[in-house]
Formats: sequence, C-alpha cells, structure tokens
Amino acid sequence: MTTVRLDIEYDGSGFRGWAAQPGLRTVQGELEAGLATVLRKEVKLTVAGRTDAGVHALGQVASFEIDGEMPRDLGRSLNGVGPDDVAVTAARTVDESFDARRSARSRSYLYRVLARSSPSPFERGRALWWPHRFDLGALEACAAALVGTHDFTAFTPTQTDHVRFERDVLSASWTREGDILSFRITADAFMRNMVRVLVGTMLDEASDPLQGRQSFIRLLEGAPRSAAGPTAPPHGLYLESVAYA
Repeated sequence: MTTVRLDIEYDGSGFRGWAAQPGLRTVQGELEAGLATVLRKEVKLTVAGRTDAGVHALGQVASFEIDGEMPRDLGRSLNGVGPDDVAVTAARTVDESFDARRSARSRSYLYRVLARSSPSPFERGRALWWPHRFDLGALEACAAALVGTHDFTAFTPTQTDHVRFERDVLSASWTREGDILSFRITADAFMRNMVRVLVGTMLDEASDPLQGRQSFIRLLEGAPRSAAGPTAPPHGLYLESVAYA
C-alpha cells in the first residue's frame, strides 16, 4: 500500500463544509470524485480538520491509501478535473504510518476582520465587516489569556458530541495591518465553532476593555455556552496550516 498526502486550499463559500454529505456539495465530495476519475477507483480521504460550511482553507491536509505507486503529476491531474474553488497545492507519498488527522500535532486558524466604517466589495465573503468600536489592546489581552490549557465549554455549541473540553493553546494573537484585523490561534485541537465563538466574544468584550478582559478570563474556566458572546460568521475563518512531527 502507498500512503499519499495532499495539501489543499479552497474557497469555502460554495461548500457545505468539508465532510461528504449526500446531495450536498462538499470539499471532500469534490476531491474524492476527482480522485475516482484520475485513479479509476474510489478512495476515502482522511483529513486534518473538518471545516464547517463557508469556512476557507489555506493549508488543509488530507491523506489516503492506494495499491501500487502514486500516479505522476497527481496534483496537476486533480486540478485539471476539479472545480476552480479547490486546488491541490502538493501531492506526495509519505510514510505508511502517516494519517492526516491522527498524525497532526497542532492546527492553526486565521480569522480576518475588516475594521472600518464602510464595507469592501473586495473583502465580501473574505472577512467579517466590523464597523463598530473596539480596543485593540483589549483584544490583545484576551488573546494572551488564551495561551495554555483551558476549559473551552463556553466556546462550543451546547448540543455537542465532544466529551473533552480542555484544549492546549500554543499561541494566540491579534494584529492589525491597515483596515484588516487578523486573529491567529494554534492549538493541539479545536472544537466545533470554537474559533468563531472566540472571535465573536472577544469583539464583544473589547467594547469594555477592563471589564471585558476580566469576564473573558472567567469564560476559560468551564463557563456554559450562554455566558460567551455571539458566533462570528464563517466567511472570515481560514484553516491556515497543520503541523506534524
């Protein structure tokens, strides 16, 4: 058996998320259809992280197994038969023990916010438009509080399949470049909607810098979902990269 790793980027606007679903257009569905065309056999992809509907990816990783050798120029062939909103940026054989999900050590997400009074047609579907007041220092303080191991119960839907709510955040930061605010976070793993609820809560809390930071820290101690802020929309979120040993 040969194990193949695919590095992928996609515009999530036209997809109902990563995971294949009958009758719905998904990233996994499109890629597996392309693989079936190129390989002339069906394969099942394993992925580093299943993105939700509307979420983008700059550095998604998937893997699969096939009999025999990987076809030459597999990535180019997949891009030739696939849609324009998905691209395979690399395709290569890896050690047979590699599994895109189980071998991952951490995942990094980016959330982009357009912070100005007027919208931008160029950022529509790419960043959350935020015409409201905010305090960058308060956002930075909230991000700093995220680093370490915390209970993120407040940042995932109440109805969930998760049984473990602690996550180890390796880094988190807010930066500003012109009108774009960028939130980046790296952790061992993420729960459903976790980054989007974090962003929505931080923007909400940053309207009152002192009280906001104190309240935000308490949310990291296992508070219920109702104590946190709104869920930011998916179109500002990007799976930026996946790290392996």
